[in-house]
Amino acid sequence: MKNFISSGDISDINALVKRALEYKSNPLKDKSLGSGKRIGLLFLNPSMRTRLSTQIAAQNLGMEAIVFNVGQDGWAIEFEDEAIMSGSTAEHVRDAAPILGNYFDVLGIRTFPLLQNKTEDYSELYIQQFIKYAGIPVISLESATLHPLQSLTDVITIRESFTENRKPKVVLTWAPHVKALPQCVANSFSQWINKWGEADFVISHPEDYELDVKFTAGATITHNQSEALHNADFVYIKNWSTYTDYGRIYCNDPAWMMTNEKLDLTQNAKVMHCLPVRRNVEVSDEILDGPNSIVTAQASNRVWAAQAVLSEILKN
Repeated sequence: MKNFISSGDISDINALVKRALEYKSNPLKDKSLGSGKRIGLLFLNPSMRTRLSTQIAAQNLGMEAIVFNVGQDGWAIEFEDEAIMSGSTAEHVRDAAPILGNYFDVLGIRTFPLLQNKTEDYSELYIQQFIKYAGIPVISLESATLHPLQSLTDVITIRESFTENRKPKVVLTWAPHVKALPQCVANSFSQWINKWGEADFVISHPEDYELDVKFTAGATITHNQSEALHNADFVYIKNWSTYTDYGRIYCNDPAWMMTNEKLDLTQNAKVMHCLPVRRNVEVSDEILDGPNSIVTAQASNRVWAAQAVLSEILKN
């Protein structure tokens, strides 16, 4: 693996999950693997779990991690090739990325879509330009369309939480939110669960909230949340804005919020969310503070997902 941008960079998901769980049992077992190496973590938007978990993972492997908030700590970057830079951007990625490639051994990039132009967002211009010009491995810390470290974490969490000798039923259900959010987590979770192939996967959302079929193909899709939740083993709750008429909120029906009453439809399902979560909008307090919630364990597994990916890159 040279870069880590999507599930397409992984040949064997189960092997990567196994490595992550080994690190969870023994975090410092490869504490010299990254000795003398540096990772630069570049954030074009805010982060808490992704930033901290990746720093911890790098340190567990003996790497030095340096965080840089682009646009706050330094110049705003232009990403379009052949741009006439007479606006607010002061530095082009073609000039910045090669220098970062000399400073670091690995780059982690966190970007976010503007939700204004679908073609631009789904081109993944920002992260692709760093890959093109930096000359070193690039790890996505979330991009305009995908969040692969989160999705690897989600598979790890499902794997370690389910011990029955059968495929679990995993449901991704849309939830209301106070603002329009990108499709990144939903796209990525769908992509990874479909590629993993070891779950019966159902996606539930209101009409007009269909995701890009290149991520959801293989899943059962329904607009009936109750039908989706029937006999579920895991329920993943996430809001996203519209994809076809891009970046809009058509429905914000509070009836889609996850509650204990809805859990009665499941097989005592474990409840997941990538965080941060809008309490009593997306998920009720009774769920988040109850015995079915595994969101804390899920977020804690972010360290082991990042450590498994970094070790794969360092070993290769």
